[in-house]
Amino acid sequence: MSRFKAPPNAHRWAFAFTALVTATTSHAQTPSKPRPSHVTDKDAPTIVQAEDIAGRPDRELNLERNVEMVRDKTRVTADVACFRQVEDEVEAKGHVRIWRYGDHYTGDEVKLNLDSGKGYLLNPTYQLELNHAQGKASRVNFINEDVAEVVDGTYSTCQGPSPDWYLKSSTLNLDSGRDVGVAGKTVVYFKGVPLIGTPALSFSLSGARRSGWLPPIPGFGSKGRAELTVPYYFNIAPNRDLTLFPRLIARRGFQLGAHGRYIGETDAGSYAGDTFIEYLPNDSQRNKDRWMITTTHTQAIAKDWTFGWNARAASDDNYPSDFSKTVAGSAERQLLREVRSDYRGEFWSLSARVQKYQVLQDPASVTDPSLFVSRPYDRLPAINFHAARYDVGGFDWAVDSELTSFWHPTAIRGNRIVAIPQLSYPMIGPSFFITPKIQLHASAYQLDAHTEGTVFTAQRSLTRMVPTVSLDSGLVFERDTTIFGRAATQTLEPRLFYVKTPYRDQKDFPNFDTAASTFNFSQIFSENRFVGSDRMGDANQVTAAVVSRFLEESGAERLRLAFGQRFYFADQRVQLDASTPTKDAKSDMLLAAQGRISDNWGLDSAVQYNPSDKHVVSSNMALNYMPAPKKVLNFGYRYLRDTFNNATGVRNNDGFRNVDVSSQWPLSTRWYGVGRVSYSLKDKKILESLIGLEYKGDCWVFRMGAQRFVTTAKQASTPIFFRLELNGLSDFGFGNPLEVLRNSIPGYQRLNEGRH
Repeated sequence: MSRFKAPPNAHRWAFAFTALVTATTSHAQTPSKPRPSHVTDKDAPTIVQAEDIAGRPDRELNLERNVEMVRDKTRVTADVACFRQVEDEVEAKGHVRIWRYGDHYTGDEVKLNLDSGKGYLLNPTYQLELNHAQGKASRVNFINEDVAEVVDGTYSTCQGPSPDWYLKSSTLNLDSGRDVGVAGKTVVYFKGVPLIGTPALSFSLSGARRSGWLPPIPGFGSKGRAELTVPYYFNIAPNRDLTLFPRLIARRGFQLGAHGRYIGETDAGSYAGDTFIEYLPNDSQRNKDRWMITTTHTQAIAKDWTFGWNARAASDDNYPSDFSKTVAGSAERQLLREVRSDYRGEFWSLSARVQKYQVLQDPASVTDPSLFVSRPYDRLPAINFHAARYDVGGFDWAVDSELTSFWHPTAIRGNRIVAIPQLSYPMIGPSFFITPKIQLHASAYQLDAHTEGTVFTAQRSLTRMVPTVSLDSGLVFERDTTIFGRAATQTLEPRLFYVKTPYRDQKDFPNFDTAASTFNFSQIFSENRFVGSDRMGDANQVTAAVVSRFLEESGAERLRLAFGQRFYFADQRVQLDASTPTKDAKSDMLLAAQGRISDNWGLDSAVQYNPSDKHVVSSNMALNYMPAPKKVLNFGYRYLRDTFNNATGVRNNDGFRNVDVSSQWPLSTRWYGVGRVSYSLKDKKILESLIGLEYKGDCWVFRMGAQRFVTTAKQASTPIFFRLELNGLSDFGFGNPLEVLRNSIPGYQRLNEGRH
């Protein structure tokens, strides 16, 4: 059966903050990889060695000096011992050492039944094989071969005689057969200072998931309000779990969150789902109930037939700004709700989906219309069909069709059917390719009657057929060279792509889901300059590009350089609206460079340049320096020039010029600095910032820092984090620094990677 990793801390220790520790442990399911029970060979002989042996071999043996006894997987050494043959029992004193199934104990005095495994050890120290844990106690009671009870003892996964952290417990029951540890009246110490106390706790000896309370998480919300979360983890099954997040938020009230996950297999195939819910009854700040839900599900209904949903919803427009703790969460304003089903044949596929949107407006959009978020059309439903075959007598063919019913509360509504058949004949040689292709875009609309302002438009039908022919061709040249001192193969790959699409007047056609394509290397080699089916751009153009790649002997691409430009032989008359046709003779130039320019340096850059006006339209550059693990420096620059409307002569203030710097860097042997700054050179303000410190101990990691990011046009959040992570135990503090650092710093690596 499929399994997945548990949330942070769930696979380590589960704290029980009440005396009802049995409720935490008895209902826990079998862990993913349980440690097998110890099996003793009852017929194994007992081997006894000593410098002085006296007594009766069939009754009792008294052993002195360098005593050693071995039975199957149990070995005992001591200064003196007494072995009773009938009882199959040994008593030993002085420098006692015991090895049981890989675990090692030392002590002053032991009494042990070699058949049942029952006995005790006084003033012991111990080391466990399974997780390298160690500790000491006043006594260890061996209940049987699998279970040992540590009395007034300590426990730590740190190595060495003076561990940085340890827990001290009145009783510590270690059941290796069930992979369970249960402790009572426990205090966790760090650097000799008591950190937290609990009347009871339970945990997995192997680190597998277990049900129980997770450590409390104090913190601050997006508005700086203090909050305390005390999560409880339910390990329902190896492939199902549930985490509850009771949270007390200052000046707001009590919020309850839940996160459930599941994966599995049926006769038809696999399924998986994930649901997260937050609910705050009667928010004291807003005087109403607040909630948010995110849920996904995918499932195989039958062979090649799947079903699923993806839905997000929130109670009000202010929910992201009031409760989001990440940049992505606060920026998401269009919440999709979708149910879909897909069926796949040998060379075709069919999908059906229903989509609706909830739009959360920025509160500042009331006074600033530029912040208003447009509502996408709902699809009620959308049915898509795709079929394709390759190399049928040398030809490739494909058909894409779509039937969609569009709905919007304030705009024109209607149905659209689209069919796009295409046929191509690729001719490919060792150093060239030529691909002629023909395509037909056929569409029909049935529009509902609607009123826009004072104008009433009756129900009407529209049809459109637009043919397209294209010719794609390219050459590949190679030569041996070197790059950065290494032997390599350099390629030179010129490419020409011609498109001819006749003009069709489309100003009466609605725009349900179409936008202008972003001008980049992917778009200049497509037939249509629009994304969506509501516009087919007229074209009589050719795209010229050249790519040069540097390939190492292993075949890995070290560096890629590209240049491209489009040349127009006619005006571009079809536009998204009724604006003036574009009369450019050629497009902007595109230049790009990307790759690993050395073992330590990586580069990804692109520039869009207008040769007529002699200015850069947009540019992006990302530079990455990673000379060693946990040592990374990222530099990014993004620029977009303000757009200019030729028809109105108005320049739109929609450009930007941002610098982004982030890093994880060692400051000393154990201290690491982490940080990020995203700065707007145009507005002269910081958009996002992060600063923090990390310390890597031998068996623990400490993280602290703060982050600031924009939640709305006029509001910002400044969450802080402070976490102490004890390897093999749990985390203590507030905030979620690992999520923040991974999302903010590309290439960030966890200091104790591989321990969890």
